[in-house]
Amino acid sequence: MTTVSPQPLVDSRVQLAINVDDVDTAVAFYSQLFDAEPHKRRNGYANFALTHPPLKLVLVENPGHGGTLNHLGVEVGSSDEVSATTTRLARSGLDTLVEDATTCCYAVQDKVWVTGPGGERWEVYTILDDAPVTEASSTTDSCCTASNSSCCTSDGQCAS
Repeated sequence: MTTVSPQPLVDSRVQLAINVDDVDTAVAFYSQLFDAEPHKRRNGYANFALTHPPLKLVLVENPGHGGTLNHLGVEVGSSDEVSATTTRLARSGLDTLVEDATTCCYAVQDKVWVTGPGGERWEVYTILDDAPVTEASSTTDSCCTASNSSCCTSDGQCAS
């Protein structure tokens, strides 16, 4: 039925990051829903890298905010794709926030952020490497910056 993708992406896929009250309960539910185990699991965080449907489902433990949208994203296969998307978005007049080699959500990523008309945050990103921590020690190297605080949980953790 649904499988976890262990290989690098060839095509892009949509990311949906949602806040959950309890990550263990959410993992149990989504494991049953998608007939798959999490691709990555850390304290207060899990993600499912699904191929059918092509979806990156991110669960961010944020007690009291369960069931709400954290942010949206599109995972692409390379930094070149992030760069091309950044250029296209800027040319179309959208304000962009670029983060290169940022440590966020237990991964090193290149990404660009934009904000939709309803205030919803979108990221286009690629994963460069796994990371042992959710965010870099310096806030300038983190996805959780003052201009990008909506990607964070209530305790300042990143939510990619």
